[in-house]
Amino acid sequence: MAAEYINLNGITWNHSRGFTSIVAMAQRFCELNPGTDIEWKKRSLQAFADEPIGELAKRFDLLIIDHPWTGFAARTGAILPLDKYLSKELMDNLAANPVGKSHESYAYDGHQWALAIDAATPVAATRLDLLENEGLGIPQTWDDLMLLAKKGKVAIPGIPQDTLMSFYMICSTMGEDVCVSPDHVISREMGLKALDMLRDLGQYIAAESYNFNPIQVYEAMTRTDKYVYSPFAYGYTNYSRKGYARKPLKFHDMVAINGQKLITTLGGTGLAISEHCKNLEVATKFAEFVASEASQKTIYFDNGGQPGHRAAWTDTHTNSVCNDFLKDTLPALDRAFLRPRYHGHMFFQDRAGAPIREYMMKGGNPKTLLDQLDTLYHESLKQKI
Repeated sequence: MAAEYINLNGITWNHSRGFTSIVAMAQRFCELNPGTDIEWKKRSLQAFADEPIGELAKRFDLLIIDHPWTGFAARTGAILPLDKYLSKELMDNLAANPVGKSHESYAYDGHQWALAIDAATPVAATRLDLLENEGLGIPQTWDDLMLLAKKGKVAIPGIPQDTLMSFYMICSTMGEDVCVSPDHVISREMGLKALDMLRDLGQYIAAESYNFNPIQVYEAMTRTDKYVYSPFAYGYTNYSRKGYARKPLKFHDMVAINGQKLITTLGGTGLAISEHCKNLEVATKFAEFVASEASQKTIYFDNGGQPGHRAAWTDTHTNSVCNDFLKDTLPALDRAFLRPRYHGHMFFQDRAGAPIREYMMKGGNPKTLLDQLDTLYHESLKQKI
């Protein structure tokens, strides 16, 4: 009688960082485990951030998720608490080797809901060739950034979600984290300061930037010569690697406000297992394979991935491939702000960015905007399953 053939499926997002890396891991895993097949599908970056994981978990065994979904996962049980299924050896190793709060970002209510196989936060990126041709230096302060922006040389990710992350960033950098109080998103004084800074920058940003996500920022910087600098967009090692883009980018730490380098908003992705998984034994074995230090430093990274294991960020091989992207941006990852993860926060995240984006582009009444954000926040706190 023929042995049972095991098929699993997974959902990730449609960039080399998110797709080719996990497909390569699946291919090698299946070579090492004959009789197993893991098929990965991909969705857009926006769908990755927006689509409820409860719906995806009904259709897929393995899910690449965004950490703000963690509270939802803990409340609904749509994905499995991995600490109950994975080896203590692996869990201890991952906890001891985090990239900033990446590992912590998937822990909630005493359980680990995903493995941080990918780590990211907004960092700065420069076209050094263009900057040198114009006799300009890399901005070191917010004032330096403003001078460069006034020359029309700066690109930012201006879609609503990234604009919201920038708002979080300014508030955190100046000393207040968002969504800490049950009464308001941020204090009125801090909120007004942050909005004023974003509007000041926003008026010098090209209109097309307000339709850019981070990938589109980097494509614009590498396909054209219009932009020399991006001050804060989620980093992608791919654009620092030889041969990936027309012109490579140099990634590095960011500008400072009053002596404090920007505290950006943590991103990255986690590998989760659906509660409906058809073969839990194989799925957990695959998760351990992907998250292991050995895989993260080699197959995963070599096929376009951006590792979540700290050893890969300090490794000589990985840094030699990406022009020191990892070690040069690691300080930004280590101080990054961990987004709110309460059950209803995705309701707020999905709606709060658009009015901030509008204000950055056109101005308006910042007090009315803060009232609008508070209304959305209060609604998000009341969200039910």
